[in-house]
Amino acid sequence: MEPLSPRALNRALLERQLLLRRAKVPAAAAIERLVAVQAQEPHAGYYGLWARVEGFRPDELTRLMERREAVRMSLMRSTIHLVTARDALRLRPVVQSVLERTWSGSGFARMLDGVDVSQVIAAGRAALTERDLSGAELKRLLAERWPEQDPTALSYAVRFNVPLVHLPPRGVWGHSVQLRQQTLEAWLGEPVAHHADPDDAILRYLAAFGPATTADISTWSGLTGVRAAVERLRPRLRAFRDERGRELLDVPDGPLPDPDTPAPVRFLPWFDNAFLSHKDRSRIIPPEHAHRNIGVIGRPVVLVDGFVRAFWAIRDGELEIEPLEPLRGLDEVHAEGERLLAFAAS
Repeated sequence: MEPLSPRALNRALLERQLLLRRAKVPAAAAIERLVAVQAQEPHAGYYGLWARVEGFRPDELTRLMERREAVRMSLMRSTIHLVTARDALRLRPVVQSVLERTWSGSGFARMLDGVDVSQVIAAGRAALTERDLSGAELKRLLAERWPEQDPTALSYAVRFNVPLVHLPPRGVWGHSVQLRQQTLEAWLGEPVAHHADPDDAILRYLAAFGPATTADISTWSGLTGVRAAVERLRPRLRAFRDERGRELLDVPDGPLPDPDTPAPVRFLPWFDNAFLSHKDRSRIIPPEHAHRNIGVIGRPVVLVDGFVRAFWAIRDGELEIEPLEPLRGLDEVHAEGERLLAFAAS
């Protein structure tokens, strides 16, 4: 078999990310197909679903969050994701070690040197199980018991190590409010799964982002030790090579569209997983723009012919597009931009 080119990988990614055509599915089904939707910016999930779901309306996602059928919380790479309730309960244990490692390597952990952090975590968990708290309220509560310690460091020990939900209306379309949090189990009324086997998460990643390397899986999840899981799963996977000879793994039924399949213009939000979830991002970010570190700077992007070609922003009701190169298909870019403005105005 010939190696898969960046363009072939691009079309596979777009197909699996619902970016070759908008899908006629409920928002919850789209979120689960994507495994989760990046939501560091409070409204990013709305824009991410608008780019992917036919006829998506903001109130559909709002209802999911208000009915506790979807939540925003820390998951892959220790970053905030929008995820369905049932996926929150089964994915958080898989990436719990990632958040614990992020905490232990932070400056906040060093500030609590000599403190029994397990007691801090237990106190925070108990308080946030009983009721929701703002960040300031959590700091004050913990500072009463550990008055000699930095309140911010105490609160971060809890926020990294305890599964917490960002409660609505935080993150709800049209709202900008103070963050309040509660434990995932208290908010959903269900226990978090104890099973932390990453196999199912890896298979779902490959279905949504593959074919991909082992390094790509680690980049998406933040997990270490992925290679052992991949070897365990190998009988259930198929393998390809990219143009550099690296092994690419995939689920047996993962679609591989023709590399010449037309790709529509798409406006993607801040930190979208489509361009954050591979170590080698050449399948969606052209090599000539790799130096811009697009996944890190957190600006919304425009896909033209399937690749990142511009940044976008809405200021004072006007759409601003900052091309990274002379853009082809400007009529299509402007037409999709008008649809974006109409959605934003909703």
